[in-house]
Amino acid sequence: MAIFGIGIHILIAIFFAVHAIRTGRELYWVVILFMFPLLGSVVYFFVAFLPAMRDNRGMRKATAAVARTLDPGRALREARQAFDMTPTAQNQMRLANALFEAGQLEEAVRHYDACLSGPFANDTEINLGAAQAKLAFGQVQQAIDILTALRSRSPTFRPEQARLLLAKAHAAAGRHAEAGDEFADVVQHFGSVEARAEYALWAISQQRRDIAEHEVRELEHARRHMAKYTKELYADLFRRLDAEYARMPRE
Repeated sequence: MAIFGIGIHILIAIFFAVHAIRTGRELYWVVILFMFPLLGSVVYFFVAFLPAMRDNRGMRKATAAVARTLDPGRALREARQAFDMTPTAQNQMRLANALFEAGQLEEAVRHYDACLSGPFANDTEINLGAAQAKLAFGQVQQAIDILTALRSRSPTFRPEQARLLLAKAHAAAGRHAEAGDEFADVVQHFGSVEARAEYALWAISQQRRDIAEHEVRELEHARRHMAKYTKELYADLFRRLDAEYARMPRE
């Protein structure tokens, strides 16, 4: 089947090539996609595109937000009940995550620590969740140590989320050179709304007007083309960024 004389497989290859460029993939993907559009598209879908979609935090956040709105305490109640009935490592991890989402950071960290000392201490999900909870609770160096070890063991596990969290941890520790490098790397490779917004917020805090203005311009362009539900998903982040950017000193 062809559209305006162009085969569907060519259009799909073009779509994936644009995705590869925008997400900072290696250029050999573009070469493969145009030399072997059908086979290249199939390979790219399973190797690069599908994992990126699975790592789409925006989709997970939207689903979780709806569930919290309908019944704010349900996830925590069910997690507590499951752990009380069957205190497995899996149920403890579920409880720790539910506690974190509910803002009960001290108890969340305590359960994550128990998970980290158990048989699943190297589980990637447990480590990422523990680092997130510890950073929020103020145990910054522990969060950095966990994320650094996680990157060494599993460099392809949720790379955007893990790198962005490490950048925030470095910033919280006052290691702004490392934080800036991490933020820049995340934006270069993924270019997501959250990555750009967090990079801009860090730049504003460090009075890096050049970086802040560049990222804000990129986000303003993206916001003009966003669907309504996407804007609502990032509404809190945008409000925080707009407020901080408005307060940034101008020359």
